[in-house]
This record gives sequence, C-alpha cells and structure tokens, in this order.
Amino acid sequence: MSKLLERFIQYVKLNTRSDASSQSIPTTKGQIEFAHILREELLDMRLTDIHYNEKNGFLTARLPRNTSEVYATVGFIAHLDTADFNAENITPKIIYDYDGRDVLLNSEENIVMKTSEFPNLKDYIGQTLITTDGTTLLGADDKAGIVEILEAVDYFIEHPDVAHGDIWIAFGPDEEIGVGADYFDVSYFPVDYAYTIDSGRIGHFEYETFNAAQANIMIEGTSIHPGTAYGMMVNALSLANQINNALPTQEVPEMTKGYEGFYLLHDLVGTINQVKMTYIIRDHDKKTFEERKANLEMIVNRLNQTLDRKRIQIEMKDQYYNMRDVIEQDMRSVDVALQAMENLNIKPIVTPFRGGTDGSKISFMGIPTPNLFTGGENFHGQYEFITLESMEVATKTIVEIIKCSQETSLTRK
Repeated sequence: MSKLLERFIQYVKLNTRSDASSQSIPTTKGQIEFAHILREELLDMRLTDIHYNEKNGFLTARLPRNTSEVYATVGFIAHLDTADFNAENITPKIIYDYDGRDVLLNSEENIVMKTSEFPNLKDYIGQTLITTDGTTLLGADDKAGIVEILEAVDYFIEHPDVAHGDIWIAFGPDEEIGVGADYFDVSYFPVDYAYTIDSGRIGHFEYETFNAAQANIMIEGTSIHPGTAYGMMVNALSLANQINNALPTQEVPEMTKGYEGFYLLHDLVGTINQVKMTYIIRDHDKKTFEERKANLEMIVNRLNQTLDRKRIQIEMKDQYYNMRDVIEQDMRSVDVALQAMENLNIKPIVTPFRGGTDGSKISFMGIPTPNLFTGGENFHGQYEFITLESMEVATKTIVEIIKCSQETSLTRK
C-alpha cells in the first residue's frame, strides 16, 4: 500500500470541482488536467488500450488477463470531479494514530470537528485519519475511489502469479452534477459487469437507486396595482403555493426514508407576474414513480382549468432509473461482491441508495454496475474524512472481487 497515501494526497490537492452552469464536456478544465495526469500514470503502469475520449472526458484502460481459465471481464469506475463546495487550495491534514478526540481542523478560524456531532469518528481510533483544514472539502469522493482502483491494479501487476481475467478501469467527469455518465461510451469498456467505487463507509454496497425525474413549471400571472386588482390580478406566487399544497405533505425528503419516495420543491423564483418552480421526483418503484409524475401533471391541469386561460406550463424530464431493474437480470455483480466481502470478513451493508450513481445510467447502457464503498465519510463538505486503513480495505475488496470473478468461484447461495 506504499503508493496509496501518496497518490491520495497528491490527487485531492487538485481542484477538479465540476460546474453545473458550464456547457463544456467536461465542465471544468481541472478535470481534463487530472485525466491527463492519470493517463501518464496508466502509461507508467504499462496498461493497454489506454484511451482518453475528448468527446466525453472518460479515460479508460485495461490490464490484460493472465490466464486461460474462465474469468468474467470486470470493470471499475470512479469519477474525477468533486462536489459543489470550495475546492481551492485543499490542504489535507494527516493525523496518525487518531486518539478519538475532537479534531481541530483550523486554529485560525476555530473550526473543530466534534465527536459529539460526528460520533462516527470514534470508529477510527488508532487509524491514520485524513481530514480537511476546515475551509474546503477533502475530495475523497471520489479520489479515494480512483486511488483504490489504481492500487488494486498495482497489486496484480506486482503479483503476476495471481490469476485474473481482463480488468478494465474508467475515470470520468461530472458525476456530482449528474451528467457525466450521459456520454459514457460502452464500446470502450467491453466488460461483463462493473462497479462504481463511490459509496461511503466500509461494507456499503448498493444495487438499487431511485427512479428520478425533474419537473420545470412556469406560471404566468397578471400583476395589477393592489388598489385596483379586484377581478384582474392573477398572483403567480399564489398559484405556486396551491400546487405545492396539493402534493402529499408527508412525501418530502425530510419525512421519508428507505424505499419511500418523495416530491421535492427544489427551486422557486418569481413575482406576482411570473414564477418558475423546479421539482424533483424520486421513487424506487417504477409504477409509483410514474404515478407521482402523473399526479403532479394532474394537479397542474386541474388548476389550469380554474383559470381564465392556460397559465401554467409543465415540462417533465426523466433523469435516471433504478439500476436494480437491469442488475436483477444478471446478479453476478452482486453475488461476486458479496462473496468478496464474506471472504474478507466484511459485513455487507446493502441498502437502497436514496439517489443516483453513474451506475444508474451505465447499467441501462447494458453493463450491470452496482456501487461499492470507498471508506470515506461526511462527503461534500468541510467535515469530510477518510482513513488510510479504510482505503486499504476498499482496495483489498476490489482485489478480492477480481479473484472471485472466476466463473466457478462462487459459494454463496
């Protein structure tokens, strides 16, 4: 594991934050620069089929099989970008033999990561803790995934006596803003199944995601001076309020969990004269998902019928679907991962993911792609952290998955 920490610290210092307002692919130059740094690493590792696709920003490569035995061809995917939080001048702190106490992230600004707020810190006593300096995110999401994949590939390069099939890797852009995988080209990734290395604590493993849609609603009002508004004013803000009040009050993110879906009023901007609303709709069950979309459209249509004309326009767009619908047709990716964790005495934490992953889209391109842990915690903010030991466990799990991909190796029922 000698390169793991060195690589991780080097990579997290690079600003690769994506930008939802950008129209370029990838959306930021930092991601392109990072991809080219990784390309040089892959060349040094003497992988084959190394390809940086300028059309979609994905870097792919292969470690060829070293055996004639029957192994599945397996892929591992991680994303280049970091989330919508400060990523300038990232200065990671390394705390060796962490003692389980509060962590002073920044003395000048008195920023402390308190165990009273983050009791999960105590799970890492005695480990090498890596944190932020309190002013940025860390970027373990998903640079930990990248270094873990590279470290696993290094293992097989350094142990040519260990049999394996073809191993493909892919590093891609703009996962955090939900658009990178839209352009993924499966022709450069000829695998039987794959894994995104992009989940959290050790053991976390997801092969179910939400079905997701976004609804954009435009409301046209009529603004009249309130003193003479009788019979003439149509308040777009009031119409927006009626739409929101017509939705089930309990079916919102802050009141749902597990398999429960929701409506979320994500944005509302406007005046009496005009309002723009954005909803996101989520549900694991496809039938219920379709019913949610139909319900919102029905509310809009009914309200339009009470008005002097059609003042409310709604545009609905599906974003991604529950990857379980694809994965359950070929469960090898799930069985192999669970077998690998069992072999390593890791307790799997298999839960429905209340969101989407790149695998949500790639699965529907024909490659079953569940999501595996990186070992990081508190992603997307100043209290993000990971330990070296967690990254080592994630690396060993990737290695074990590759070993278990021999078609006759599974013992689980």
